[in-house]
Amino acid sequence: EVQLVESGGGLVQTGGSLRLSCATSGFPFEDYVIGWFRQAPGKKREGVASISISDSSTYYADSVKGRFTVTVDSAENTVYLQMDTLKPEDTAVYQCAADLIYLISDYLKGPFDYWGQGTQVTVSS
Repeated sequence: EVQLVESGGGLVQTGGSLRLSCATSGFPFEDYVIGWFRQAPGKKREGVASISISDSSTYYADSVKGRFTVTVDSAENTVYLQMDTLKPEDTAVYQCAADLIYLISDYLKGPFDYWGQGTQVTVSS
């Protein structure tokens, strides 16, 4: 059974940092792309970052480039999203998603078949 479990969300002040984790199991990790998405109330879901596990290539949305960093611990089948210099507009539910690299047409859009339950990130002004 494919599982993705996010953790690390919380409340932080503007300019602060958080690190989200996406612990995965149930699939051949090295053949997948792991993406991070977020959705704020009343807004469309947005792809913010992704990583190709096989070669650690990373992709970022312009809105987070230079502030967010996606990394992988292949020994733990876990992907991290380090979020620095957080802004109130980063407030959202963050989810990680996974799919086979050869099924991904857009690294920030997917499509992704497997999703975690999400973790809330709130940035206070």
